[in-house]
Amino acid sequence: MQAESNFDKQKLLSAMAHGSVFISALVVSIGIPIAILVVSEDVLVKENAKEAINFHLNVWLVGGIIAILSFFTLGLLGFILGPIWLLVHWGFSIWAVVQCLQTPEKAFRYPFIFRLV
Repeated sequence: MQAESNFDKQKLLSAMAHGSVFISALVVSIGIPIAILVVSEDVLVKENAKEAINFHLNVWLVGGIIAILSFFTLGLLGFILGPIWLLVHWGFSIWAVVQCLQTPEKAFRYPFIFRLV
């Protein structure tokens, strides 16, 4: 019974780390995976939290680049790239949450991101 409880806790914490991107686009949302990284003792949960932190940083970096390009093109590129980027980063986040719930024995790795943490 205890092992099943730890397994459910592991799935929940991993999914929460990746799902935190849906809370807000503010700096507050990165606090959830940081808190999970600090509090958790499970290696797999820590891996998922690190990956979620890296994904947050990448989302902000690409969003900043799109904002700068939008400024220089008078909003044209932002109008095109903004919704595409929103769909991509929400799609990756949904994929990560689903993978954490379906295969909790393996840490999720986002494709095409820079890993700083």
